[in-house]
Amino acid sequence: MQKREQGKSGGSAGGGAAPPAKRGRPFGSGSSSASASASAADSAAPSTLLGPSLHVHNSFADQNNKRIVLALQSGLKSELTWALNTLTLLSFKEKDDMRKDATPLAKIPGLLDALLQVIDDWRDIALPKELAKSTRVRTLGASSVVTGFGNEYQALGSTSALHRPGVGSGSAGTESTQHSGVTKSRFTELWLDEDGLFNLDDEGRAEKQQCAVAASNIIRNFSFMPDNEVIMAQHRHCLETAFQCIEDHLVEDDELVTNALETIVNLAPLLDLRIFSSSKPSFIKITEKRAVQAIMGMLESAVKAWHCAAAELLGRLIINPDNEPFLLPFFPQIHKRLIDLISMPALDAQAAAIGALYNLAEVNMDCRLKIANERWAIDRLLKVIKTPHPVPEVCRKAAMILESLVSEPQNRSLLLAYENAFAEILFTDGRYSDTFARILYELTSRPNNKVATARGIWGM
Repeated sequence: MQKREQGKSGGSAGGGAAPPAKRGRPFGSGSSSASASASAADSAAPSTLLGPSLHVHNSFADQNNKRIVLALQSGLKSELTWALNTLTLLSFKEKDDMRKDATPLAKIPGLLDALLQVIDDWRDIALPKELAKSTRVRTLGASSVVTGFGNEYQALGSTSALHRPGVGSGSAGTESTQHSGVTKSRFTELWLDEDGLFNLDDEGRAEKQQCAVAASNIIRNFSFMPDNEVIMAQHRHCLETAFQCIEDHLVEDDELVTNALETIVNLAPLLDLRIFSSSKPSFIKITEKRAVQAIMGMLESAVKAWHCAAAELLGRLIINPDNEPFLLPFFPQIHKRLIDLISMPALDAQAAAIGALYNLAEVNMDCRLKIANERWAIDRLLKVIKTPHPVPEVCRKAAMILESLVSEPQNRSLLLAYENAFAEILFTDGRYSDTFARILYELTSRPNNKVATARGIWGM
């Protein structure tokens, strides 16, 4: 994973060069102008695609933005499904699609809050089954044939029951009320359930979960658009929901966690952790410490996509000096885990870890001392350069980290043991010869380092 490029002028303003590929974006067409119907259309697929490419005209969002928001807020299955499918198409951007006419969807009034509410609705019921609300006993109107609680279907003379998994037991939830020795059986259908149009059984929970995952994917897509970044990075509810999802990664849906994590990574260059203690209204009460602990949970995860994204996230957060006080207490854990990631065979894990260490080494002297004294740190940085890593930028950053470490006098005696390795790279690899020449100069030519000079020249 590479850090986000700064030049994003090719977004809504329409730059000349195509923007770099973002995480998770498929290889698509190079056409930026799509002729589509008002809702959606299947266009001819380029030769690089395996299937059709879907495009939605940009005027669709302008004409239907209120309807989309109301559909998300309605709670009706059909309306919610339509809105989520529409927003998925509107927010999706293929790799080479400039989308100069793309609508900044996060600016549509109430849209981001409506999507977050879909996720919050799932989070509210994502509890152990023993905490689920039990079925309420109906006694009002028990003597009436038509009560408004489900007896109408039987009173109208129907002989067949609608099949629906019940909240309690059985596939057709049957309730019995005793009156004058007569037992009346009534069936609870989906459209007569007082608790809403989503069932509270396993099927209803699964549907709610699918809607939450779809909403999180749309929010993730929003975060790729430069026009949406500032609004989303300053939206406390959005950040709190995303951090809560990654905080509960052990019990939450994997795709929902991944979408939330990638959203935070995309917003990280603009993210100020102090927003969690600001005067903006809070919905979940996430603190700065909880947010960093959630990131650490992702960094320690065995899932490659998660610990790679967490390493990249830390590297981006530390660029903002206002975030340093919240990250400094976790630096020993961060350094150790990042050094471990460098030793992994996964190339993207190595790249993410070195990118984070590159920024961390520039924070202060204490960080440089801790990195240098971390076991195997120097060996693994040198291994990345000698192997070498297939991305030259990763090797360059590894060399720059070593140069930052040698700038501290306390580290020179430790790094002097690797003088021969530095000299070998200096004479064999011209790409990094300047960097290692400066490293050797720092080790052997400082006026206050006479012992090191003797060791370096005479091999003492």
